[in-house]
Order: sequence, then structure tokens, then C-alpha cells
Amino acid sequence: MPSYPFLSDEWLGEARKIRAEYEGKTPPIAHVVRMNLVVTAVPFSESDIHAHMDTSSGELVLDVGHLEVQDLKVTVDYDTAKAILVEGNPQAGMQAFMAGKVRVEGDMAKLMALQTAPAASDSSAAELATRLRDITA
Repeated sequence: MPSYPFLSDEWLGEARKIRAEYEGKTPPIAHVVRMNLVVTAVPFSESDIHAHMDTSSGELVLDVGHLEVQDLKVTVDYDTAKAILVEGNPQAGMQAFMAGKVRVEGDMAKLMALQTAPAASDSSAAELATRLRDITA
């Protein structure tokens, strides 16, 4: 299976296809969060990536571009974003935050709610996460 750099156009295309396969098959996300992301230090680009994460549909949607209305904005480096969003490593996020490598503007409680949410034990959610990791270089 081919793999692509996290958040590259190719990765986003594959991630959208995988997400579509699992639409409605994973348990709904309990916390509604609309978060804009600025990902810095992107290894394949001279520019930051402006993206967003939205759980208002009950499913996690990660895509490029910023939401017009958001709860918060998080600025994070590429490696930390990849560790949190693809590898499922919340400790990487906490360590980066404590080291001052993560900047949060807006409703910090929304971000904390996501951090404290129990890990999904659903087999479809676990399979989806594995498939996203598999396409990531």
C-alpha cells in the first residue's frame, strides 16, 4: 500500500476515501469541537498548512482550510500534529504543550474535553485509525 506525507494532497485524498468507507460505522464523537489548525515546520512545504478538525457531525473530519466559525485555533509543529492525529499519541501533545510548542487561542475547555475522552474500543474506529496510519509516510 502506498504511503504519503501526513497532510500532503495525496494523503488527504486517500484519507477522504477511507473516511467515506467508514462514514456512519463508527460511534459518534461525544464532544463537539470546531478547531482550526496551523501546522508549522512542514517538511514538504515552505508554507504552514492551514487545516481544521470538526466533530460537529458526530464524526471527526480533518481537512485543509480554516473554518469561518471555530471554537479554538491551535498552532502546532508538523511532527506533533502527526503524533497526535495519526499515531494517536496524546502524550506527544501534552509534552509539546508543556514545552511551549503548542499555541492555543480560544476555548481551551473544548480541547481538554477531546484529550480526556475515552479511547474508542469500537473495532471499526480502531480499523479506521490503523488504515490512516498505514497511508502515512
